[in-house]
Amino acid sequence: MTVPPDRHCSVELQVSAERVSQLRRIVAAHLRHRSLDPHVRPVCRALDELLANVHRHVGPGTACVVELRWSGRRVTVSVADDSARMPRLLPSGGGLSRVMALSDSWGTCRTTGGKVVWFTRYAEAPRTAAPLPRAPLPGIRTARAVPLAALGQPPVWSGPPHPADAERAPRHA
Repeated sequence: MTVPPDRHCSVELQVSAERVSQLRRIVAAHLRHRSLDPHVRPVCRALDELLANVHRHVGPGTACVVELRWSGRRVTVSVADDSARMPRLLPSGGGLSRVMALSDSWGTCRTTGGKVVWFTRYAEAPRTAAPLPRAPLPGIRTARAVPLAALGQPPVWSGPPHPADAERAPRHA
């Protein structure tokens, strides 16, 4: 599937604490631009995990490419580096376990120059259509009076009088 160019962002960087925070702001801005605000925090947290894994297991200053794609229904984030060492899912709860918890799917694949680790999140844009205006519902008095008034007869009230009617009724002394 081909993603339109305005829904794709690719950044090449050397992994360091400063670069990770810059990249987090870039990704957050792209998501907010697409009105995907509820996904900013989980996507950025999962991306932090992937970049921390590159820093921890491949080495600081490692060059990698981060790609963000939005298909209109899913956000896909991938991190490619030049290490052939494949990541493992550990039972400790960090790293890829956290990525798995923050995403709908994730995976890894070897490339000719290393590997790619990716994750996706279902992220359909909110609908921007305004609700249709509705006519106000008639009050109970109007609903009872309209059919009789249409026949040219005075309205006949059934049931106890409304408290507001007692206030409006003329008082005779």
